[in-house]
Amino acid sequence: MLVVGAAEPEITPWIRAAGHAIRAVRDVAAARKVLDELHPDLVIVDREPGGGLDTPGVCRALREDHRLDEAWLLAITLAAQKRTADAALDAGADDYLHRPFSRAELLARARAGLRAAQQRADDAIVRALMANVPGAIYRSAWHADYTLELISDEIERISGYPAANFIASRKRTLMSVIHPDDIDNVHKAVSAAVDSGPFSLEYRIIRADGEVRWVLDRGHLVSGKGGRLWCDGAIFDITDRRKAEEALRRREIEAARTEELRASRIRIVEAADAARRRIERDLHDGAQQRLVALGLEVRMARSKVAKDPDSAGPLLERIGEELAGASAELRELARGIHPAVLTERGLAPAITALADRTPVPVDIVELPEERFAPAAEATAYFTVAEALTNVAKYADATHATVRLAQENGDLAIEVRDDGRGGASATPGSGLAGLADRVGALDGVLEVSSPPGEGTVLRAVLPL
Repeated sequence: MLVVGAAEPEITPWIRAAGHAIRAVRDVAAARKVLDELHPDLVIVDREPGGGLDTPGVCRALREDHRLDEAWLLAITLAAQKRTADAALDAGADDYLHRPFSRAELLARARAGLRAAQQRADDAIVRALMANVPGAIYRSAWHADYTLELISDEIERISGYPAANFIASRKRTLMSVIHPDDIDNVHKAVSAAVDSGPFSLEYRIIRADGEVRWVLDRGHLVSGKGGRLWCDGAIFDITDRRKAEEALRRREIEAARTEELRASRIRIVEAADAARRRIERDLHDGAQQRLVALGLEVRMARSKVAKDPDSAGPLLERIGEELAGASAELRELARGIHPAVLTERGLAPAITALADRTPVPVDIVELPEERFAPAAEATAYFTVAEALTNVAKYADATHATVRLAQENGDLAIEVRDDGRGGASATPGSGLAGLADRVGALDGVLEVSSPPGEGTVLRAVLPL
């Protein structure tokens, strides 16, 4: 504290005895020197001695010094001179104390002044924050339908609504500008902060012009008497940051998809090489051996025709049967590579023929009648073929269903069975190879196979 002027000498010991630091000077000039080293919260003001400035004059001179902007000025006047007290208030005093006064009266006014000075300093900090923080500082009365008691001008840049539209309005509150899809989550999260302390939320708001923006809301709840509850916090516009994060996520996803596509194409090439080697082996061990043997028998028949024509008939008949068998074997092999019915008639007849050949009863729920790109038709066909092969070999199922349909511009393929479940696309399995084949067309393959509950294989191919 600081005493300026011809105040009673008892004031200094009374203040010190109450636990406060105090300095006393005789005039305004001395007070200004003291302010270079002291920043008082309370200044007790009296007239200057020897005919100097009166009390209002001292108050006016002190208020001109901006170092005392937040200090509380208590003017000492005579009770008989009411006009002097009013003049002191007009000159910048915050309160006055009439002579004569007791120690208790002085200390009571001094304590009140210190509290007021602290509140003034706090208000100055809030005003500085509201003017300089790049966010909207607010106080919302949750007990009064979220009415805003305080909000900084920054809210207009964020929401498009002037700060004046929010203050003491039941219609325009922070809750009124939150995106409808986010408001329940915001309310629950902030309500939970009663027990968990400060909160930090990111949610969307709808600006006055209809634009959707992302904000970061940081604050805490403050309880008061009578069940009152306030929410104090600050809102920051983070739309640009969210856009940058979303762009980064998209790049990461695209990079991951590119890498997976590259890996799947490598696996497809390896699978194609393995399939080619299998076909070569099947041809060598099957049809090729048959045809080589038939070539020998044809030469034998030629010799018999020349020597004993009658005995050549049964041999020629057997050669014909072997040729028919070799032809059937080649057709079966060709069907595994690419069925002729798929090329000639399309997906629906090919799937129907595939279902008819499956040993497990298969119901076809839906099939498209239109034709698609050859790659899409082949992938769809082999997806169903692999699924039904697994049903027949491993599922121990009594029934299966097949459904192919266009959904939102994609071809959806679904095969269900009532078998034992437990299927998975493990590396090197037929389902893993199938996933690679579907992925090569930018499609998605999903397998749901809980143990004991059957299997659902679903693939979606972009058309």
